[in-house]
Amino acid sequence: MLDRRTGPGGEVVLRRHGDLLQIIVNGCFLMDTSDGRSERVLVRSALAGLPRGTAPDAPRLLIGGLGVGFSLDEAASQPRWGSITVVEREPAILDWHRRGPLAEVSGRALADPRTRLVKADLLDFLRAPAPDADRYDALCLDIDNGPDWTVTEGNEGLYSPAGLAACAARLNPGGVLAVWSARPSPAFEDALRHSGYQRVATEEIPVVRGVPDVVHLAVRPA
Repeated sequence: MLDRRTGPGGEVVLRRHGDLLQIIVNGCFLMDTSDGRSERVLVRSALAGLPRGTAPDAPRLLIGGLGVGFSLDEAASQPRWGSITVVEREPAILDWHRRGPLAEVSGRALADPRTRLVKADLLDFLRAPAPDADRYDALCLDIDNGPDWTVTEGNEGLYSPAGLAACAARLNPGGVLAVWSARPSPAFEDALRHSGYQRVATEEIPVVRGVPDVVHLAVRPA
């Protein structure tokens, strides 16, 4: 164990297992540095989903949840993004990236002038009054294990009708919502459609064992 702290979501632990770094929240494994393919797909698919011919030249990206940093690293590797805002509520995770072992994943991205870190609860951030400067062309959200398997109390609100409405309010017309999940959720697909999103789709990413990771995609109507 490298560090253990109590934060807004409870106990957060950073652990090294061989070459891997792992984040444990309230005794439940959240993520590690073993792969990162699905976290990178989260960002790639959001960028690919922006409307052809009408997408802005420098789209603005919001990443919800810093985690081990794969999504941020992927975003910084794409020169097309005009700005990259990352919202993370756990001070410990921010510290592990800024001054700790997770800098090995995110150091290059944190040095990118397009990157801005915000310490805040994602739901509080989304629900705050948003001037035009705080709207985005893509939201890439990965704050838990998905809509059907939340680890932290309160995170289920993100997947509720009110949470999806808050996401839509932060998206520019034609903007893409991408949500990471540890398993497919047909019920969440239905919730996206019932909330007025279009082009709802699920992209599966195979894993070594068990059900695939997925990225749920949807578009705010133009």
